[in-house]
Amino acid sequence: MRTRATRRGLRLTELGLGAAQFGNLYRETTDEQAAGAVIAAWGAGIRYFDTAPHYGLGLSEKRLGPLLAGYPRSDYLVSSKVGRLLVDSPELAGRQDDQGFVVPADRRRVWDFSRDGILRSLDATLARTGLDSIDIVYLHDPDDHLEQALGEGIQTLIELRDQGVVRAVGAGMKQSEALAALIRVADIDLVMLAGRYTLLEQGAAEDLLPLALDRGVGVVIAGVYNTGLLSSAHPAAGAKYEYEDAPTDLVERANAIADVCERHGVSLPDAALAFPLLHPAVVSVVVGVRNAAQMNSNVERYETPVPAALWTELVSLGLLPDSPYLNTDRTNA
Repeated sequence: MRTRATRRGLRLTELGLGAAQFGNLYRETTDEQAAGAVIAAWGAGIRYFDTAPHYGLGLSEKRLGPLLAGYPRSDYLVSSKVGRLLVDSPELAGRQDDQGFVVPADRRRVWDFSRDGILRSLDATLARTGLDSIDIVYLHDPDDHLEQALGEGIQTLIELRDQGVVRAVGAGMKQSEALAALIRVADIDLVMLAGRYTLLEQGAAEDLLPLALDRGVGVVIAGVYNTGLLSSAHPAAGAKYEYEDAPTDLVERANAIADVCERHGVSLPDAALAFPLLHPAVVSVVVGVRNAAQMNSNVERYETPVPAALWTELVSLGLLPDSPYLNTDRTNA
């Protein structure tokens, strides 16, 4: 599998495994399913794995670390996140987590982008994963805490990187404006952007991506299927967008794009996965998977050649904005 490098020489595989579903996102994931996903990913050449304390109140980290323990540590990269401390809450143990994960609510998330909070969070991640280090650390969804995150928070991460504790630092969010602001004020390596640079939305092409390219900051794209709207040949009945019922205009747009894809011999998910990787600022696309079958399906999509003529037609129909980066055949096989 191809890799792309950050300006400090960290190489990420173009496809990464996102482990939110290892934390029982929306429904239970078995240990066997999670293990199968990692085995399939490794066999396909994937060497970048992303997790976070938020995912299943630490369950994702607890699963991912041991599953990677049998592989040479120098052969793969792991990213996790800081900003949500997990605090024991035994009084809530009889309830289920209220943030989408099927786990007991025996802990609660506490926002904290302070130096102390970040250090405690990273120590807890190391303990849960059992790994000797975390390669990449992101500030996680600091939207409502930007003053602290863009000041004390990111400076703490930069200090950890400069000390050699971690290898790369940045932030992960669902909006591009604040990530662009972070790039302007801090010497970071990577940002993770979820859902805002896809076949349906390209707002990040205006603010974040040009700046990241200019400053040498790598962009990791997550949410390429826009919460499932782009994950099948045509949007299924009841398709979701941002975890709600998809608006009619977006469903119609997705169907129009799907029709063009069919004319060029590829599927809507094939094109959705290929599209972000056309931009030179993008270093990896992370896909969330629950089991080996889902991982294998994403690898097959990644390996599907997508002709430049597809992008040309989408531009001509007003379904994509024109860009010099679209005049390329996407060939991974």
